[in-house]
Amino acid sequence: MMSRILSYILVVSMLAGGIPYVCAASDQTQTQEYKSNKQERNFIAAGNKLYRDKRFAEAEVQYRKAIEANQASETAVFNLAASLIRQGGTNSPDAPNKTIQEAQQLLSALSTSARDAHLAELAAYNLGNLAYNAEQYQPAIDHYKNALRRNPDNDKARQNLRLAQKKLQEQQNQDKNQDKDKDKDKEQQQDKQDQQQDQNKDKNEDKNNQDQQQQQQQDQQQNKQQGGISDNNAEQILKAMENEEKATRARINAEKGKEANANRRQVAKPW
Repeated sequence: MMSRILSYILVVSMLAGGIPYVCAASDQTQTQEYKSNKQERNFIAAGNKLYRDKRFAEAEVQYRKAIEANQASETAVFNLAASLIRQGGTNSPDAPNKTIQEAQQLLSALSTSARDAHLAELAAYNLGNLAYNAEQYQPAIDHYKNALRRNPDNDKARQNLRLAQKKLQEQQNQDKNQDKDKDKDKEQQQDKQDQQQDQNKDKNEDKNNQDQQQQQQQDQQQNKQQGGISDNNAEQILKAMENEEKATRARINAEKGKEANANRRQVAKPW
């Protein structure tokens, strides 16, 4: 049985209102599958001291050296992930953090294949915290459930699971409201387009009427220039012709009247 390599290491989330990360390395038991060596233990011990002094980048170097000394060292891998998390700060969904991404990869491998059940539980739990703080609530729920399957007595995982489920529901409700707003905006935009089309149609009709009026005016002007007769002039001409015809008939009747009188005088009997 190996002596204790590393006590619990607490890693606090840098996100305001986020869930704190609890990264811990547990004791390792010497088996046929895993055997530590002195060099590995020395690097881990040096890394732990630097970590407690908040010299996380230097601690990272020591943990990587421990992994080089023994690639099967789950403790070194877990503590390396812890040091990366402290250096990585936040893991925004809009700006992925490569340091946090590497930590996630390390923890993901431990959560599924670690020989140490406690390390696997802590890896799953911290993956849940990382996902939660990135507002990825469904993955967070899955990781917390994984941690609880490995240790049903993990009250922190259970508490965070409830928080993640609540956040997921709020997120889904917000998405639904946003979809409704989008549909409403789309309807308003369609109404605006229809109104604009109607206005354009009215403008086109008005323009066509104006064009017709202009064409009629142009035709009338052209007729005047070509000697054409307007309706008013035509009426005046017709009246003048009628008056002239009446005068002619009156003159003819007057002449006939004179001839008739002359004839009556010629046939009168003398006394």
